[in-house]
Amino acid sequence: MVSGATAAAVASGLWLLHEGIRVTGPPQPLPPTAAGQPQGGGDGARATAAARSPQPDAAPMPPSDPVRIRIPSIRVDAPVTGLGLDPDRHLSTPPVAVKNLVGWYRDGASPGAVGNAIAIGHVDTMTGPAVFYLLGLLHPGDLVEVTRRDHRIAVFTIDAVRVYPKSAFPDTAVYGPTRRSELHLITCGGSYDKRSGYQSNTVVSAHLTAGR
Repeated sequence: MVSGATAAAVASGLWLLHEGIRVTGPPQPLPPTAAGQPQGGGDGARATAAARSPQPDAAPMPPSDPVRIRIPSIRVDAPVTGLGLDPDRHLSTPPVAVKNLVGWYRDGASPGAVGNAIAIGHVDTMTGPAVFYLLGLLHPGDLVEVTRRDHRIAVFTIDAVRVYPKSAFPDTAVYGPTRRSELHLITCGGSYDKRSGYQSNTVVSAHLTAGR
């Protein structure tokens, strides 16, 4: 199982640190509303967005590697690269010099197949915002489209957008087994410290609702 602490290292606020001051940060998810309370979020986590989408599950697809991710509502359109574990058994990250690139944990589920597919992206780099900078603006009901190597597109509907302190990352919920086809998008978020970077992770959870 991949450690949540390593997923927390997806990005570290490098461009803010490089500039010497915290000019601005990535957008944060809106607080939950009375009509849409988040599911759980335990272990001291601060859950920040709402209940599971009512969209029904689509039938899972056979495994196939992802090649591109699109999130129309925040204008993400990025290629995907496979990621493995480093010698310390920590999840690698996409090259920090490439802003518009998403990493997929290739030893886990592929998007559209049964299981939790994991996609990570930098929130920023030395030179400015990166591919998942606007992840916190997403809402339940928004769509994520993953183009796969078999030329099929797996369409996911977002269930929740949450922020978890790095010390309380919900490993089991994000990385553990599931009978559904789910997708988790992960980047850094929360408050920023010049010495240690972002203190939390933004996690977008979604489930498969269509395939074409």
